[in-house]
Amino acid sequence: MKTRTIVGVLGLGGLAVFIGQLNATALPGGAGDDGGVAAGPDVIVGALPDITAYAAAAWQGVTYCAYAVGTTSCNIGNQQLLWEPNPATTHPVMPQNIYRVKNGVIKQIGQSWIKHGFCALQGTLCGACTPAGSGCPTVLGVGCSDPYSSGLNGGQGDLKSRWGVNAATGVYSGTYTDPAIPSAYPSSIRERITVPKNDLDSTMNAGAQYFIEGQYVQVQDAAAGNDNNNASYRKITVGTTFGTNGYPLTLTGATFQQIPAIYAWQTVHTDVAIREYDVAGDGRFIVGSRATLNTNGTYHYSYAVFNLNSDRNGGSFSVPLATGVVLTNISYHAPFNHSGDTYTNVPWTPTTTASAITWTCEPNTNANAHAIRWSTMHTFEFDANSPPTDASQVLTLGIWKAPTASSTAASISVQGKKPLPVAPPCAAADLNCDGTINGADLATLLSCWATACGDVNNDATTDGADLAIVLSAWN
Repeated sequence: MKTRTIVGVLGLGGLAVFIGQLNATALPGGAGDDGGVAAGPDVIVGALPDITAYAAAAWQGVTYCAYAVGTTSCNIGNQQLLWEPNPATTHPVMPQNIYRVKNGVIKQIGQSWIKHGFCALQGTLCGACTPAGSGCPTVLGVGCSDPYSSGLNGGQGDLKSRWGVNAATGVYSGTYTDPAIPSAYPSSIRERITVPKNDLDSTMNAGAQYFIEGQYVQVQDAAAGNDNNNASYRKITVGTTFGTNGYPLTLTGATFQQIPAIYAWQTVHTDVAIREYDVAGDGRFIVGSRATLNTNGTYHYSYAVFNLNSDRNGGSFSVPLATGVVLTNISYHAPFNHSGDTYTNVPWTPTTTASAITWTCEPNTNANAHAIRWSTMHTFEFDANSPPTDASQVLTLGIWKAPTASSTAASISVQGKKPLPVAPPCAAADLNCDGTINGADLATLLSCWATACGDVNNDATTDGADLAIVLSAWN
């Protein structure tokens, strides 16, 4: 079995190297590390060379498509990287994700369980390689690359749940037990990238663009501080004909090395603001935001929160509101936890006050709550009756897991210079600018009688004329 598996890797290795060298784009000093040769081992996704589609199937009334993407790793550090198979804990694990940008908003529509590596070839995708040995050794040499085809990454024998891995440290148990997959769960879609059929249907997603992502997490890489450049993405096109294997996916363009797919949102819409935030003693979140004008004169606000590698996870997300801001069309989206994974799919609850809107996960007393887990993205949206502002305001991302000795933060402040809604212009009779004209405004007017402080008609005094205007606008 091992020989046949390795032959499969070798058979696609040349293709992976060829495609990867022609279609790889790096962002020096961008979303990853500093762009130079890193001290210690540094594993990245050098290429996403191929996709395998599996038989679509229905589960609990929803039809799902299933896929896997190939990931060619590169060790761009100056030390070798261990790649020992289970039950050893010194090999990388690889999640795979699919995202959609539709109507100006990015959402994660699919995720896989994680592939556990077992050995590493010694290729040259990313440049000169100093091999760690011949054949497929359990070490990836300095400068070397290793292709895992989509067939291997979709092989269910080495796919395990994400829950057992601390992505901030790369630490996990080589013998952790997966949750039980329901016996009736369709075998073709379990554990692989699972996407609801409707999220790919071209008749339901006109103008949408799609992106696929791979990531590596490994303990030495994390210990060396080289774990923020481990995700790469590539654009895909979705076929229009649904068949036995769902909708066909085709890779297009370059692999964007060391850049998570949330940055694809910015390539599609250049007005998207994206910022990275590290939780001290833990991992990294990346937050994107955008505001657009609706046809009815309101503004649509969308925020995407991607957990790159935080073990403590995200548990709440709050956007401040100025006085008089009225929200409608509040929504939330997160990827579906599948294949019997113990994580729930309970949506977050939005709560609106006069000063903020806050979405909240279940409390961390439920260890399986639908927090923003590592290598996943949650999207938050609303419409508001006011335009965005450049004024410095702060979004708040609450940390879900309890503080630890090395990571004590309960939340992180996300600088939201744009887009955040400002207070809308007040109607003349709306003396307290709360969006409605009622008894509070009448009380203000009466307390200002014969002075200028309650003047509505701009005649420098508060009198019967002003009272008439307030009463006629009463709502």
